[in-house]
Amino acid sequence: MTKEVDINKDENIDKCAVETSIDVLAGKWKILILWYLKDEKKRFSELQKLLPRATQKMLIQKLRELENDGLVFREVYPVVPPKVEYSLTEYGKTLKPILKQLYIWGDIHKKSFPNK
Repeated sequence: MTKEVDINKDENIDKCAVETSIDVLAGKWKILILWYLKDEKKRFSELQKLLPRATQKMLIQKLRELENDGLVFREVYPVVPPKVEYSLTEYGKTLKPILKQLYIWGDIHKKSFPNK
């Protein structure tokens, strides 16, 4: 006896909203990228300096994912050499209060557990 699988079933129907959030924001770099873009646009080289442990390939990949999820806007200027700036979209700006709370929690946690 085999179980029939409906390949047209939307897998997102049963997802918890927190799981959806984690799917979008998961990874070591995405939240940090959003944090650094929260107040002003940044060029790729500025983000590289702010995230020196992220490889160029990883940073590009995560920026593209954030762009595809509607959180980051990539603006390309028609100049030589090419100039590209990243900023939060209006939708991405909705994460600012959450990013601030993460910062506050992280600061409290660092002070509470200084040896970690």
